[in-house]
Parts: sequence; C-alpha cells; structure tokens
Amino acid sequence: MINRVAFLWPEIALFVTTCVVMVLGLSRTYAARKATALFAGVGILAAVLLAVSTTPRPDEYSPLAGQTLLPAMPLFAKCLIGVVGLLLLLMMAGTVDRDEEARIASGERTFDPLRSNRAEFYAFYLFSLTGLMLCASADNLIWLFLALELTSLPTYIMVAMSSNMGRAKEAAVKYFFLGALGAATFLYGFSLIYGAAGTTNFNQIASHIAVDGFSPLMLAGVMLSLLGLAFKIAAVPMHFYTPDVYEGAAPQVSAFLAFVPKAAGFIAIVLLCAVVGWRFAPSATTDVLETSRQVTGGTQLPEAVRVMLWVMAALTMTAGNILAILQSSVKRMLAYSSVAHSGYMLVGVVAGPGVSSQSFFSSNGIAAVFFYLLCYGVMNAGCFAVLAALERTPGRDGSPREIETVSDLRGLCRAYPALGWSMVICSLSLLGLPPLLGFFGKLPLFTAGIRAGEIPLVIVLGINSAIAAYYYLRLAFTPMLEEAQPDGEPIRLAPFPTRGIAALVSAGGVVVLAVGANTLMQQSNHAAEYRAPERLMRAPASLPPHTHEPGLETALKAQQ
Repeated sequence: MINRVAFLWPEIALFVTTCVVMVLGLSRTYAARKATALFAGVGILAAVLLAVSTTPRPDEYSPLAGQTLLPAMPLFAKCLIGVVGLLLLLMMAGTVDRDEEARIASGERTFDPLRSNRAEFYAFYLFSLTGLMLCASADNLIWLFLALELTSLPTYIMVAMSSNMGRAKEAAVKYFFLGALGAATFLYGFSLIYGAAGTTNFNQIASHIAVDGFSPLMLAGVMLSLLGLAFKIAAVPMHFYTPDVYEGAAPQVSAFLAFVPKAAGFIAIVLLCAVVGWRFAPSATTDVLETSRQVTGGTQLPEAVRVMLWVMAALTMTAGNILAILQSSVKRMLAYSSVAHSGYMLVGVVAGPGVSSQSFFSSNGIAAVFFYLLCYGVMNAGCFAVLAALERTPGRDGSPREIETVSDLRGLCRAYPALGWSMVICSLSLLGLPPLLGFFGKLPLFTAGIRAGEIPLVIVLGINSAIAAYYYLRLAFTPMLEEAQPDGEPIRLAPFPTRGIAALVSAGGVVVLAVGANTLMQQSNHAAEYRAPERLMRAPASLPPHTHEPGLETALKAQQ
C-alpha cells in the first residue's frame, strides 16, 4: 500500500484540515469558530495544489500503483472537485448555529460545545469532498465502495442539520434509507464481480474480462453495480428521492448534493465501464500493438451493458425534464433538472472514449462527461446560491424562511440586480443557450453521440434540451421581466455576503469559462484517454470477429 501514498497527498491534506476544523469549531472564541470556513477553504486549495504537484503522471504508473485504464483521470478530477468545492464553500456560511450564535452574541446564552454544530458541519463537508477525491484515486472495488460511502454518509447528516424545519429531518431519513438501498445494490454487484474475476483490482479484472470474456456472473455483477450507482447520480429508476431531499434541505446543501454525490457516481460509473472494456475496431492502417494499449477507433460497451445505460439515459433525461415542467417550487424544479442532466451525461458514457484529439469536437464521450461535470457544477451552484442569498421574513419560531416558488423571484433583477442577473445567466446556461458555458458543455455530448453512431439517443437528447427550455426560460424571465406583487411577502438579503459572492462568481464563471472552453475540453480529452489492459487481445477466442484478419493473430502472438 505504500506505493499508493503518492496518489493520496490531496486527501491527506483534506483530512488534516478536517481535524483542525473540528477543533476550531469548538473554540469558546467566536473569531476562532468563524475561521472554520476560512481554514476549510485553505485546506481545499492546498489539496488542489498538492494534486497538481504530487499526483503521478500516466507514464509513472504501474499496475500495482493505481488503475492504468484512465491514468490521467485522477488529476483532472481532483482539480475539478477542488474548484467546485471552493465555490460551494462560499455558500455554506450561516447554515448552522445561526440562532445559537445570535443568542450568544446578545448575552442570552453562554457558549456550550454540546449545542454547537459548526465543527461537525464543516467536518462533514470536508469528509465528503475527501471521499469524492478518493473515488478518483480508486484502483479496486473495495476502495471504491469505501470512498463512495465516505462521500455519501456525511451528506445524510448535512441534510438533517441544514434547517430547523421538520421537513429537513424527514428528507434526511428518506435520503438515508434509499441511500442504504443503493449502497446495498452496488455492493452486491461488486461482490459478484469479485466472484467472477477472483480479484478486486481494476487492472486485473479488466485483463480477466479481456481474456476470458463475460460470464453470466460477471454480467450480473456489472449491471447490478450500475443500477446501484444510479442512486448516486439520481438516474431512473433510483431518482425518486431527489425532489423531496432537495426541497427539505437548505438551498446551499441542495447545491452540494447536486454536485458531490453525482460526481462520485459518474467517476465510479466511468471506472466500472473502463474495467468492463470499451471494444474497438482497429483500422487496416492501425498498429496492432499500439491499439492493444490505447483505444483509437470507434468504441462500444458490451451490448447488454450498453442497452441498459442507453435506456437509463433516455428515461432519465425525459422523466427529469417532464416532471420539472410541472413544478412551482424552485428547488423541486432544480432537483428534476439535476435528474435530467444526469441523463445528458449518460449519453457520453454510452458513447465511450472514442478518439481523443485536440479538437473541441472530439468524439470522446468520457471527456464530454468530465467537462460537463465542471460546467454543471458551476452553473447549478449559481442558481442555488441565489436562493441561499435571499430569505423571507421570519416565521413564528423567529427563523427566517426560504423563498420557495418561482413567483417569489418576480422583480428580482430590479430589487437585487446582482442576484437577479446571476439567476438569469445561470438558468440560461443550464438551458445550453450560446454563447454561455452550458452550450459548450452540451455540444461535445452531441458530437460524441453522433460519432459513436448513437443517433436515436442523440435525437432524444435534442428533444429533451428543447423541453427543458420551458422551465429554464421561466426561471430566467420571471426575475427579469415580471413585476413583484405589491401584496406579496417582502424578500430580503440573507446577512451572509459570501452567498451572494458565490452567485456572482458562478455567473462570472459561466461567461469566463466559456471563453476558455476549448482549453478545458483539451484537458478533459487528456483525462479521458482510455488504455485497454496489456493482455486485451491475448486469447484469439475472445477476439471480436472483425479482428480475425490475415496477419493480425501473428502480430498478437508476437506481443505475448
């Protein structure tokens, strides 16, 4: 295991930060308690810098030191996680202990560590990000399972403690039990994969499948694993919890749920599909020894797995968009939107790695998924940050109430221009309107699907993008064009400036990152370079029919 430490310095930095944050959050000094968020941000930034400086490069890998199927993925994924994690952190101010700190400041109550939740909340936040980075570092099934659970378990508690309202506790209970069902499903799938391959190591499982093909046990394990991971990304048929949980949690925690578990799920799905192996057809001019190590032609998953992901993608984006149209609650609308975006990204998984190139219109579907995760994390955070930065007058218990319905956004561009236009820009970007970031995020999904020959699925993607225009334009036009109701409840700014700053940063990122979209897509292409196992074509019996060409088997035997 010592050879794995080189991959783990970012996670170690986050763990050390978590320990310090837990101590600071329990300090009797208010300034020290307030510094927990700042210190958490410093820790995340340090993790990103360590990822850039210490993560081994693909040519430094060995089969015993990290998965060699997508060797450039961990670095890109950890930088992505750190950037979006910092953005989400800006929104978390005042999520817990708001009333308690006010009572302490007024002298009504003295500080009691047992009543304080700040330390635990930020610790859970960092633990979840640590689990997400560990998913990117995973090289075996056991590691991946533990990383997925470290990502998910803190979020259950974050939902429960994010609001004083009873529906937050109800949402947390629903989320926990359905999360347990999802975890049990993919863990059972992992156990079947282990039973079929006799190992938990990704590289060895991939080699086993390449040599011996798919046994019924292996196929059942892979499909069960994908079904369980559908819970993490809120994909059909494991999406039912999403609207209730997002509505019950505070907006800033809903934003966290929309990115972190989803990113963990897609990283796990991509790794599992890489282990399964994207089949490819080398051309007559392709060097056999080279193509046995890196996919350079059209790719396709085994048919049963491809069909499952195809159906899941089509149903997920369709159900998410249609149900979002029916919502009046902004958070429920964004929850179903999150479901739909998972369906969009599954199109990239179905398309597979394809041809990696420096072109923005590369057919690499996995690169499109990685790039879209970045785009979605930024623009979705902007919408939730606007909701978190606004509140209505306190209720009977004295706690401020959230804005809930789309009608609450009326006149927002006039009352609070910065927040109103942030909502407009981020909503239009989620729609995919050019020249905003969402357009450049969605375009590679279309091109990858077309070049992979998945034309029907691309048509479904296009139709759903048009359906989504209904509710995204509603979110954009309501604050921009409609007047606030004279007899409506007044809306005010929450007393936490960093929430508004998060909205502005997201809106700015939607514009600025669109300018650098080509550079970011090139990095995504590099991160998604898929290398088949070295023994991929060892057994002629396991070769696809099109590989039995004159002279090909001779070259393969020479490789062995």
